[in-house]
Amino acid sequence: MLNLSKLEKKISRSICPENYRGEKGKGGACPLEEGNARLAARDLGKGWKVNPYIILQPGEIFTIADIEGSGIIEHIWLTPTGNWRNVILRMYWDDEETPSVECPVGDFFCMGWGEYAPLSSLPVCVNPGSAFNCYWPMPFRKRCRMTLESREEEPRYYYYQIDYCLCDVATDEAYFHAQFRRINPLPYKEVYTILDGVKGKGKYVGTYMAWGSNNTGWWGEGEIKFYMDGDKEYPTICGTGTEDYFCGSYNFEDKAMGGYGVYSTPHAGFHQVIKPDGLYRSQTRFGMYRWHIADPIYFEEELKVNIQALGWRSGGRYLPLQDDIASVAFWYQTLPHEAFPHLPDRDGLEVI
Repeated sequence: MLNLSKLEKKISRSICPENYRGEKGKGGACPLEEGNARLAARDLGKGWKVNPYIILQPGEIFTIADIEGSGIIEHIWLTPTGNWRNVILRMYWDDEETPSVECPVGDFFCMGWGEYAPLSSLPVCVNPGSAFNCYWPMPFRKRCRMTLESREEEPRYYYYQIDYCLCDVATDEAYFHAQFRRINPLPYKEVYTILDGVKGKGKYVGTYMAWGSNNTGWWGEGEIKFYMDGDKEYPTICGTGTEDYFCGSYNFEDKAMGGYGVYSTPHAGFHQVIKPDGLYRSQTRFGMYRWHIADPIYFEEELKVNIQALGWRSGGRYLPLQDDIASVAFWYQTLPHEAFPHLPDRDGLEVI
């Protein structure tokens, strides 16, 4: 807010299906005969919402942004259809061959279970009915390229808008990264890895988790751990419990209302609780996020992040859980980055 009145050397641009290249003075210029909404606009003609969306075909990789030069992505708005795990969002900076962001669309916007839940935070907002918004700043120096890959079996309609500015990027600006992982079930007595293999200098800025409980009872007793810059057996940063890390406490329980208490705040949230329906939906599933915006985790050379999955068994003993866990790690770092682990195939991503 303090910088809103400051005049900066930046040029605003925006990409959407009405202006694929973000060109100056070219918004809404699609000829009627080429527009996806040409039937709706047939009485009005060119300039009247002729091409407001794309039709993403099965197996297609569609480039939603390809920007040459230096600038910063400021906002992404997107409305997905179909299965939100079956479309993969990728982002590439400065002609790199492997993506710095590779994630199912739903999980990137903290909707890993494919169901809407309201979310109101600083970098991510999800609004009715399925309006996905991202405000993570994403600088680039030579080029920005974003793609959507469809693993669906039917065509899907996608509306999107990418707002950015063209400007010089300071030498101390790092590149945005986001990595998805999923294990179902987690092997007994193993920890869940949120992030590993990061090499370079940077800062860790956030975690989203889609956690499906495969046991009865409390599931969030485990600690999160950050290993950095030479840590081996023990980490430098160790939490005290899952709900504690996500800025809640005591089982996320709302004693006044009964049951879990959902919340969505600027920096942390436990925003989604999906309950069994008494028939085929047998498991309870949770969505939660923790943004390290006010408290980034800095690393100089390397970073690994994992979390324990722990419940309780008889005799007041911990129970290592075998849950369905997916996550997205968000961080900034210098380039080049290490290649990500292979993304699971469609069956490996499926919510089952």
